[in-house]
Amino acid sequence: MTSDTTIHRHSCTLCEGMCGIKVEVRGEQVIGIRPDADNVFSRGHICPKGTTLGAVHHDPDRLRRPMIRSGSEWRDAGWDEAFAHIEQLVAGVRERHGPEAFAFYSGNMNKSGFDTARYLMLLAQQARFAQRFSSSSVDQLPKNVSTFLMYGDMWKMPIPDVDRTDLFVIFGGNPSASKGSMFSHRDVMGAIKAMRARGGRLVVVDPVRTGTAQAADQWIGIRPGADAALLMAIVQVLFADGLVRLRHLDGLVNGVDEMRRLSAGYTPERVSTFCGVAPEVIRTLAREIAAAPRAAIYGRIGTCTQEFGTLASWLVDVVAVLTGNLDREGGTMWSDPVAPHLKLTPPYRTDAPLLGPKNRVRGVPGILGNYPASCLAEEIDTPGSGAVRGLLTSGCNPVLSAPGSARLDAALPMLECMVSIDLYINETTRHAHVILPPLSPLEQPHYDVWSWPFSLTVGGHYSAAIFPPKERPAEWRVLARLGSIFGGQPEADLDALDDAFFARMCQQLGLDPAPVMAQLPERGGERILDLCIRTGPLGDRFGENPGGLSLQSFRDAPDGLLFGHAEPQGAAAYKTPSKRLELAPPYMAGDLPRLEAAMARALPEFVLVSRRNLRSLNSWMHNMQALVKGRDRCTLQIHTEDAARLGIGEGDTVEVTSDSGTVHVAAEPMDDIRRGVVSLPHGWGHGQPGSRMATAAGHPGVNYNLLSPGPLVDAASGNAMLNGIPVRVAPVTTAQA
Repeated sequence: MTSDTTIHRHSCTLCEGMCGIKVEVRGEQVIGIRPDADNVFSRGHICPKGTTLGAVHHDPDRLRRPMIRSGSEWRDAGWDEAFAHIEQLVAGVRERHGPEAFAFYSGNMNKSGFDTARYLMLLAQQARFAQRFSSSSVDQLPKNVSTFLMYGDMWKMPIPDVDRTDLFVIFGGNPSASKGSMFSHRDVMGAIKAMRARGGRLVVVDPVRTGTAQAADQWIGIRPGADAALLMAIVQVLFADGLVRLRHLDGLVNGVDEMRRLSAGYTPERVSTFCGVAPEVIRTLAREIAAAPRAAIYGRIGTCTQEFGTLASWLVDVVAVLTGNLDREGGTMWSDPVAPHLKLTPPYRTDAPLLGPKNRVRGVPGILGNYPASCLAEEIDTPGSGAVRGLLTSGCNPVLSAPGSARLDAALPMLECMVSIDLYINETTRHAHVILPPLSPLEQPHYDVWSWPFSLTVGGHYSAAIFPPKERPAEWRVLARLGSIFGGQPEADLDALDDAFFARMCQQLGLDPAPVMAQLPERGGERILDLCIRTGPLGDRFGENPGGLSLQSFRDAPDGLLFGHAEPQGAAAYKTPSKRLELAPPYMAGDLPRLEAAMARALPEFVLVSRRNLRSLNSWMHNMQALVKGRDRCTLQIHTEDAARLGIGEGDTVEVTSDSGTVHVAAEPMDDIRRGVVSLPHGWGHGQPGSRMATAAGHPGVNYNLLSPGPLVDAASGNAMLNGIPVRVAPVTTAQA
């Protein structure tokens, strides 16, 4: 390292891994990123994506100034001009169609923005959008619903204590590619290896023998979409064999007898054909969970993104409760964050009712403040009062990542006002009238809002901005101003808005806002972070707890601070009206007839499931050459016997057709997948006309969501059904090609 080179400690902002990195900078140029072995959380662990944050920052395709579109032409603009144009567009829609014509779509990359993650609630409060859509309904909404009903808090998702368990059972999760999802751990695969070395076992239930399943003691190749039936059979065995042991949960649980009644008909023999799993395998797994000294049962995106995602998400926790493995060391537990942001700055209302008003076209209710993502297209292209005519998108690319994407792609040009917050002109934002660029990961501070709440490690890590931005408004001001414009108050006093927003947080915590604001006068995300730390379980409470933590504590510790492991929470965990754990909510029982009907249906020849790769992050990161180079990863995985029967060889082009579309893609025959199942990665399909991501366009892949019918959802949550889509598969002849 030369004398003009500096090393900055930072955190990767991309996923739940929270990997510490050392960023080597010379002048204004990142010349290298390597893992930070001194980071107290990650201890040198990293994945390939974290090393590319410098490439993201310097990417010539990344937007640095607002963009305004006229016809097919884009020009850059100043911030004042961009906001003036947005005001004009929004005012026109409001005058012609009224406030009910506006919608908002927020994506999973909002979690990476320092201010964005803390100010989306203010934006939504000001804008009062008639309809809200988000990546939650393409990802985790079933788990939000089940935890809301069971524990009274939509964000109280149990986390597997993999470091102390004896048996780890994973349904539909693949931490070898995701590093953990709603499950933050420095190195899940390393923890699994350590668990097995001390005599523990890993069981993976998945239609594909993923990288995680290849490291398992047992792979159960379930038929896609059948997890709820298999889990119900496990519950039936627990009751039938007298294996229910509530242990420390005794006296805290309502609905045990009702759960016995609901599960009685789901014997392993009855569900076996539907699940594609032998009765004895199901029965043995149930007995193994019950017999394990400590068992952690974890279900993730594969259980959420299926026809019965909410039932499966619920039943994962039911099994943990009935075997006494919830809220227990070595089982599944809840975090105790140093900075409990989700209590103060959730992405949508924490007091939202489970079911909201029905939407205009499909007539489905909003669920926990969200409508199904696939409803957006029809709300735009179906004429009539209440049609969406103005749209704000932030940190998302639903033309690639949402179901029924072809219809959405065709509908977006019908909008009279579309504003996007995004780093790129991508497949979605190419339709916008104005794009406002957010900060790059290295232009802003970082303290993770979305990973520490799902980590059993108690700690925190603050990273200062490496390249503080120049000549642009603060990110929180951009969000507050947008919310005010869309809400019909373009002249709102942003400082007053932020002070009122912050004061409400103080009042929620039982604090007088005036002295707090006197101590923390500087507006923005760091003020909110400081409040969260100071009022958290280890905070100084503004002097009430001398020696407690504040934001300065983390500024003074560039490698982060750790404070041990989360502890069981007992009766305090349950925020339901009864103040007890609700094991058998009527809403869940009411969805079982739908499962019964599915078990009686004829099975399709092929069903499609999604997958991801460690070098990808949904539709993001494909503009980084270091991550897309090498062999083509956007292939159709198919069992070798199915491929041979259809006359399909390695690399052959195959046609995959669903009720919503057709794609042509190269085949990848393999043994590590169930027969009758094919798999495509999610998030590809780049290079559409008008998008400006040169590297991604050179590695376009195919769009999974052309095959995902919009109406195909888990009815209990509105979540997209991305796994288990019936498809037809055929080789493409030379003439067809």
